Amino acid sequence: MAEGIFSGLKVIDCASWIAGPAAATILSDFGADVIKIEPPGAGDPWRAAVPVPGKTTDYWWQLTSRNKRSLAIDLKHADGLGVLYRLTTSTDVFITNFPLPVRERLKIAAADLHAINPRLVYGSISAYGEAGAEAARTGFDATAYWARTGLMDMVRATADTDPARSMPGMGDHPTATGLYAAIVTALYRRERTGRGGVAQTSLLQNGLWANGCFVQNRLFGEHVMHRPPRLNTPSALANHYRCRDGRWFLMALHNEARQWSGLLVAIGASHLADDPRFATQPARRENARALTEILDEIFARRDLLEWRSILEAAGVTFGAVYTVDEAGDDAQSRMIGALVPFADGNGLTVSSPFHLDNTTKVAASRAPTVGQHSQTVLRDAGYSADEIAKLKALGVLG
Repeated sequence: MAEGIFSGLKVIDCASWIAGPAAATILSDFGADVIKIEPPGAGDPWRAAVPVPGKTTDYWWQLTSRNKRSLAIDLKHADGLGVLYRLTTSTDVFITNFPLPVRERLKIAAADLHAINPRLVYGSISAYGEAGAEAARTGFDATAYWARTGLMDMVRATADTDPARSMPGMGDHPTATGLYAAIVTALYRRERTGRGGVAQTSLLQNGLWANGCFVQNRLFGEHVMHRPPRLNTPSALANHYRCRDGRWFLMALHNEARQWSGLLVAIGASHLADDPRFATQPARRENARALTEILDEIFARRDLLEWRSILEAAGVTFGAVYTVDEAGDDAQSRMIGALVPFADGNGLTVSSPFHLDNTTKVAASRAPTVGQHSQTVLRDAGYSADEIAKLKALGVLG
């Protein structure tokens, strides 16, 4: 494993799908040695989630399993559980998102592992938290993060349109970042106290945090209205517009006192400065629909590329509505290290969303095949050739 700020930190990723494994991926980006526990055979079910019909490439698996070593063992077998316990004695962080009853049944709950290693940081992700009537309930980010927290309801175009479906991992990856923060906080506490402990978060809690502005409004007793139709927006200067080539951009001109006159000059509409309907910010709010219709007509005269140059020169804050093709080929994203090459030079991957000064992330290695490192991991843990052979003969080791 390449050097990094977490070089020497031993992590067991005993999770599945996205949120738990992605937290381990962030640790691996900074040099942690992550062992991915999978069942023998097909391995983690997330491997089978192929995003492109007709393709067999495990694109999503490459994203959340880079830099890891795969150990395929059967935790339902006593000898397989014994392997995990033996590894746990020298492990710093254990991550799982298995449902709480499954952890109890497999004997990998926090209490089980802390009995073996009190210094262990037990990273736990659940759908709905670990207390209350729904603690054992299963869920995905689409159900617990997106639908349950009001996000799905509030981002629809209008109150009358269908609820908007989330994209794969849309809540899992932010939740993974939350778990990473909890784990690092627990590691800091361990440095001060010598004690491990449980670092836990949930899809529900992260979804509420993401929707915190509207939820906080409601907590203070305010009625939260659905988003009005585009032409009825409260501010025409915080709206999205369609260009001549059919491309859209979102304008976010919030400092109107300083930027209003400059915008008018830039878009060739200086005459609007003398229009009493738009002379002040309150007037522009009152006449937002009329201003939106005027701006619609103006922005429809040029292509997005032209407007981008004009608006940037005028210092107007805006964002083009990118396609996923453009997002994956964004020079700025590459420049800031958000998109980085794999170590083998073949393609790019999405990096974890933060950096430290004077610290370089490890080069992204390809995600492992099922059990690719089983024997190596066991040898590192002190298993003899005979012990490894016995585990293979028992069907415990993949």
